[in-house]
Amino acid sequence: MATERIILGIDPGTTIMGFGVIEIVNNKMKFIQLNELMLKKYDDPYTKLKLIFDRTIDLIDTFHPDEIAIEAPFFGKNVQSMLKLGRAQGVAMAAGLSRQVPITEYLPKKIKMAITGNGNASKEQVAKMLQQMLKIKELPKNLDSTDGLAAAVCHFYNSNKPDLGKSYTGWDAFIKQNEKRVKK
Repeated sequence: MATERIILGIDPGTTIMGFGVIEIVNNKMKFIQLNELMLKKYDDPYTKLKLIFDRTIDLIDTFHPDEIAIEAPFFGKNVQSMLKLGRAQGVAMAAGLSRQVPITEYLPKKIKMAITGNGNASKEQVAKMLQQMLKIKELPKNLDSTDGLAAAVCHFYNSNKPDLGKSYTGWDAFIKQNEKRVKK
């Protein structure tokens, strides 16, 4: 009997949100889609967050993923950028949690390592490797969508390993695993 599952990978961002979808059939990956939500033209940060939430819900309702893999914000020097990225990630996670889709987040270095074998690989190296692995005909101009796809592929590669990182199956699981972050 064939075992099937769909993984949605998300690269959150307030300028561009990238995403990719893969299907796993009998432990083999099949490329489904990659695309981007362009947010540059919107000035209002709350409009951007609403669009991220709505697009994530739309992706879930269209592809019915069994799991979501999301790139965790990296620790950079610009605190404002990290805050914006964290909000974008949180909104995408909230959309997944509202539909009861389990979520796992991965650090960018872990995703790059899973795809290329080098945690310091460039976006271009990750994209080229994905293009070869999944037989993608043409890469997009912006590589945010391949970053989202890379998160999905990373999740597939790590799904048989015992330590997946932080994974949540719903609001109750999130709260239980993050009790120190909840105000009482």
